[in-house]
Amino acid sequence: MIFERQRFLLALLDAVGGSAGRLDFQKLLFLYCQEAGDAAPYEFIPYKFGGFSFTSYADGKRLAEQGLLELSDHSWTLTPAGRQAAKIPPLAGMRMERFARRYAALRGDVLVAEAYRCHPYYAVRSEILERVLAGDNMAQVAVAAAKPAAGAPGICTIGYEGRSQEGYLNCLYQNGVTVLCDVRANPLSRKFGFSKVALAKGCEALGIRYEHLPGLGIASEDRCELRAQADYDALFVQYEKVTLPRQSAALELIRSWVEGGQHVALTCYERTPQQCHRHCVADALAREYGRTFLPRHF
Repeated sequence: MIFERQRFLLALLDAVGGSAGRLDFQKLLFLYCQEAGDAAPYEFIPYKFGGFSFTSYADGKRLAEQGLLELSDHSWTLTPAGRQAAKIPPLAGMRMERFARRYAALRGDVLVAEAYRCHPYYAVRSEILERVLAGDNMAQVAVAAAKPAAGAPGICTIGYEGRSQEGYLNCLYQNGVTVLCDVRANPLSRKFGFSKVALAKGCEALGIRYEHLPGLGIASEDRCELRAQADYDALFVQYEKVTLPRQSAALELIRSWVEGGQHVALTCYERTPQQCHRHCVADALAREYGRTFLPRHF
């Protein structure tokens, strides 16, 4: 069984000839997804060579394990079984064919440059920018202008519920976050990209420092019976009475980051801050240390 987004990936590779270089295919996938807008199955972050999707690479590995792709250091190639699995509705297939014809002659640096010119934000962390846009001063200026500014020292909070790893990381980067502070007791997740190692790697890709303060977390067994907002509120009253007073060192550490010039995001799972203990941490910091610590919630 494969996900629809994985079938989409196979179909796009089929449309561009069944085989493509790793970087070329990532750029083709990126450009197609930008054209697809909200219907795109993958999101991207600005990375070493432009727009990059951790999720698409993880999907590629899974498809290879199922015998649908052959992956090498340099290319992705459909297997016969992968070609059979790359069946999508006719209208979507026609759009892919038209896209493949438009980009048939673009590969290598020419393709990368096209992606940079069309979507400069995704080139802001490129390590090959000067080479692929050599002589195109206007495009280089557009990339420089698209780079988000570092946020002012302070606190914000964010949950990853309902977000892709790439969408979550873009939110951090575009809002000037410089330190991500994970306040989960146990930083594991069944959702791709949000276990500790993967999340730290994603942050590193954008120049964001990852920190984990497990003492600020809530044990999973204490969260089992949360059905209504009143249940959350009761849990947080207990958390503020019992847990937070024991975590003065952790709060002081966050304070030191902010006073050292960092824009710190407190993170946990829930999308809604009032259903997550991170808002209690943020409120405690604001009470203790003043207006600089009044949080924004993403």
